[in-house]
Amino acid sequence: MKKYFLFISATILLALYSCQTEKPWQPLFNGENLDGWETWVGPLEEDGDPVGLNNDPLNLFSVVELDGENVIRISGEVNASLATKEEFENYHLSVELKWGQEVYSRRNSGLLYHSYGDFGAGLGVWMSSHELQLWTGNIGDSYRMGKSYCEIPMEKNAEGKYVYTKGAELIPSIPDTETRVVAKNGDYEKAIGEWNTIELYCVGTTSVHVVNETVNMVNFNSGKYLGEGNIEPLSKGKIQFQSEGGEVFLRNIKIKSIEEIPAEILQ
Repeated sequence: MKKYFLFISATILLALYSCQTEKPWQPLFNGENLDGWETWVGPLEEDGDPVGLNNDPLNLFSVVELDGENVIRISGEVNASLATKEEFENYHLSVELKWGQEVYSRRNSGLLYHSYGDFGAGLGVWMSSHELQLWTGNIGDSYRMGKSYCEIPMEKNAEGKYVYTKGAELIPSIPDTETRVVAKNGDYEKAIGEWNTIELYCVGTTSVHVVNETVNMVNFNSGKYLGEGNIEPLSKGKIQFQSEGGEVFLRNIKIKSIEEIPAEILQ
C-alpha cells in the first residue's frame, strides 16, 4: 500500500509539474490596436523614396471589424512591413489568415521571421529574414529575404523548381541564387475567403512551416549570409507581415516559448 501511495503521489506531482512548466500563449495582437508593432512603408510610386518608419499615410495597416470581431487588415496597396518591436527565439507561432476582395497586383504577403538589421535590406522594404510565403498557391514556400541562409532537404523537379523533399540531401538556400526560393511539398491552403491557420515552429537554427495542420517545409542551419562560406548562426529576430499586392486579414496571432520542436512535427 505504501509503494502504491508513493507511486500515485509521484504521478500527481509529475502532472502538476508538467502543467506548471507548460508555457502559456502570448497574444501578439491585443484585439484593439497595433501596440507592440511598428510599420515601415516603401515608396508610394516607382523610383520614389521610402515613406519610412511609423508613417502610414495610406492606412495600409489597420484594425477593423470582420465577422463580428476585430482583426488586422493589411491593404496590400503598397509594399510595406508590419513588424514586432520585440525579438523572439525558440517559439511556436500561430496566426489565422484570410484574403479580402481588394487586389492591386496579386494576393501576396509573407510571414517573415528571424528578422534582423535594417528595413530595406530585403527588396528595398523588409528586414533580412526567412520568409514563410503567404502568396496564394504558394503558402508555405521558403524564401531568403535579404541576407538570410538555411539548408533544406530539396530536389529539383522537371520544371527546374527546387521543392522541399523529406529525406533528400540538405542543399544550401542562398540569397540571390536559384535556391533562394524553395517550394513547399504540397498545397494545403483553403479557398479564397476562408480562414487559414499558419503555424511556425522555431528552435535553435531549425524552423518548420505548418499550413492548416500539415507540415510542408523544414529549414535547417539558419544563418545570416555574410558572403560565400561566411555564415553566422541566426536563431532569433523580429516577426514581420508583408503588405505586398492584396488585401489580407489576420487574427488570433499568438506565440509561446518552446524548448523543442515536437517529434511528430519533424517526423
